[in-house]
Amino acid sequence: MKHINLLAIAALVVLGACSQAPSPTGYADPHEEQNRRTHRANITLDKALISPASDVYGQVPKPARVAVTNFSDNAGLPGVVVNKFLQGKVDDAVHNSVRFLFNSTLGLLGLFDVASDIGLEERNSDFGETLHVWGAPEGDYVVLPFFGASTERDGIGILVDFVLNPLGYALPTEVRHLPKAAWVVSKFGDRYDFADSVDSILYSDGDGYSTLQLYYLDSRRYELGQVVEDDELDDLYEAYDG
Repeated sequence: MKHINLLAIAALVVLGACSQAPSPTGYADPHEEQNRRTHRANITLDKALISPASDVYGQVPKPARVAVTNFSDNAGLPGVVVNKFLQGKVDDAVHNSVRFLFNSTLGLLGLFDVASDIGLEERNSDFGETLHVWGAPEGDYVVLPFFGASTERDGIGILVDFVLNPLGYALPTEVRHLPKAAWVVSKFGDRYDFADSVDSILYSDGDGYSTLQLYYLDSRRYELGQVVEDDELDDLYEAYDG
């Protein structure tokens, strides 16, 4: 009941404050010293655990890895539906709900993405975007343990998304944590599939911290529909494409 009340309050907030945050300019990084320490710790974690584990997971046959990712994405979809409703994007919420229904039934609990084959692709979102739609500013750049590059707004969004998904409360206790476990495993798959790009950012010859900051902030702003005018980012994309 408490979670339902929180969602009701959030719905009232979005109805009263449905104006997108202004486009940020520059890069606010007043916590750079702490951010760099966390960045170095994440690099150490990647070297010691994440990268080796992703290499091991990468030896699992690709169809099995795809099935895990499909299951994880499908399990996270009810949370995306909630975010779309909170943003006032009812069409997207209904679209994602139908997608969830198809993949949870015909797709065997989401192991197979049958919905995309009939044009029901995922219309993704998160609570960080919801806060953006509500008018919350981006805030300072932060580096989170394990999650890496983020902002104050998106950091809050990550925390809320973990509790916002109604599926976590609907599942029986014995399998309640299965979607989160699948999400973690799917991230090892992402690390393996995009190893070259990740390594080129994290372990670049220059300042990997600044490279990651530039890449994340400009990519996230572009994702949110904000104007991004940055020649450095264009050069970065061209370098990866090359």
